Amino acid sequence: MRLLTIGAFARAARLTTKALRVYDESGLLPPAAVDPHSGYRYYAPEQLDRARLIAALRRAGMPLAEIRTVCGLPPHAAAEALDAWWRRVSADTAARARTVALLVDQLTERGTTMSEHTTFRYAARCETGTVRDSNEDIAYASATLLAVADGVRGPGGSAASAAAVDALRPLAAADAAGDLLAALGDAVSRADRAVRAQATDVDRPASTLTAIVRRGTRLALVHVGDTRAYLLRGGELSRLTQDHTYVQTLVDQGRLTPAEAGAHPQRALLARALGAGAEVEADLALRTALPGDRYLLCSDGLAAVVDPGVLHAALAGSDDPETAVGHLVDLAYAAGAPDNVACVVADLVTT
Repeated sequence: MRLLTIGAFARAARLTTKALRVYDESGLLPPAAVDPHSGYRYYAPEQLDRARLIAALRRAGMPLAEIRTVCGLPPHAAAEALDAWWRRVSADTAARARTVALLVDQLTERGTTMSEHTTFRYAARCETGTVRDSNEDIAYASATLLAVADGVRGPGGSAASAAAVDALRPLAAADAAGDLLAALGDAVSRADRAVRAQATDVDRPASTLTAIVRRGTRLALVHVGDTRAYLLRGGELSRLTQDHTYVQTLVDQGRLTPAEAGAHPQRALLARALGAGAEVEADLALRTALPGDRYLLCSDGLAAVVDPGVLHAALAGSDDPETAVGHLVDLAYAAGAPDNVACVVADLVTT
């Protein structure tokens, strides 16, 4: 059998001799022969495929321990193991990205001087969809608190969404001093308990919740479920929340594209909600608002049926929040309004 020196094998595999030594020491790719006197390593040409696979997996970021497992499997099983590993990495990356975004907002907020000479100019609407005989949505707006909630799971849904928003109302009149994000976190825990208190032996309702609490130009955002928050700033529309749904989890894992998620039959299945699971798991973030910002909070009865581009045009083309919410509700009805529609539009203005 013709053997290759470590240098020739490294060139053929597009590896370094240092990497080959590491793979040898870890048991991943031992040489075919070792000179007993010099200790020099020799490799067989048949080892090139394994070496190239190891190198490719390392470039993808897979740890050596998992590479050892993958390389010991038949090709089909190895492909499945690789796919499963990548889904885990993608989900973890998405979670870390949200954590980093929160930290960026918090650090930015700490370096920003808060102005008390601002307020929200706002409007809110909550309408029953064309095929619904009840409305579990709620939309609330004041100069310091914006909130949208969507009750789910049976007849207690409307009471659940109302309880969720009522738990936040004390924040609307609270003093500006103190840790705003901590206060909002406590309020969300109260909201979760309030929703759970609506449960009966035959009905265990839940509710989504997306809300913004304002102190000057400092905003605290809470989100759980598939209600949404958007920001229109400088003509650009950005989404401030990530849906907590089963389908969004599949998108985060790379198993669905956003386009496929929009048509998935289980797209409304919630992964998180107030009153569901062992305890509430809400997203919390601090943001700094700018005069001229326009915020939209809405239920999926609007976001799921109106194209983002159309949503953008409606917000950007409306002179005031009242006109904007009227236009948005009209768009939902023009799309069939298969679900109830709740929306709040608020402009940050100087006083």
